[in-house]
Amino acid sequence: MTYTNKLAAGSPFPNISATDLDGNNVALNAPRDGATWQMVVVYRGKHCPLCTKYLNNLEGYIARLADIGISVVAVSGDSKEQLEAHKEKLNVSFPLLHGLTEAQMKELGLYISIPRSEQETDHNFAEPGLFVINEAGTVQVADVSNNPFTRPELEALVNGLTWIRNPDNNYPIRGTLAY
Repeated sequence: MTYTNKLAAGSPFPNISATDLDGNNVALNAPRDGATWQMVVVYRGKHCPLCTKYLNNLEGYIARLADIGISVVAVSGDSKEQLEAHKEKLNVSFPLLHGLTEAQMKELGLYISIPRSEQETDHNFAEPGLFVINEAGTVQVADVSNNPFTRPELEALVNGLTWIRNPDNNYPIRGTLAY
């Protein structure tokens, strides 16, 4: 039996960083451009066409997320070379990071897969995960999948985050009794 350590809603987001294409270490939990919340999208890597599609679709929501004070970063365990090649298929304005380690994947409670072949990729990789971190550095929203076919539907996610961010709704962090 395999055990996982899921990152609980309401817990502090770990102090994890990854690398951008300029070689800078970027903290995953650090909002940018005046935002107070940060969305971290973990994707499988260059080899996954569903990840490419999801990231390109996410670009269409960046302005709406910025309007409610949420910046976005995407990260994978790919190498710099793999990310550079992947960027050719991506049309996104948000930061893309590489080099997420297997230890960091475990710290985030992500499912990790072994490549089916060398043609798929050359390293174990994280399955999709999405975290929204609030201004206190706490996990407000967490979604972790064990395969590329189940991810938050973007329109529903952004509508929900818009509702959560409205102070009139006073919506608490949900799912804090995870065991």
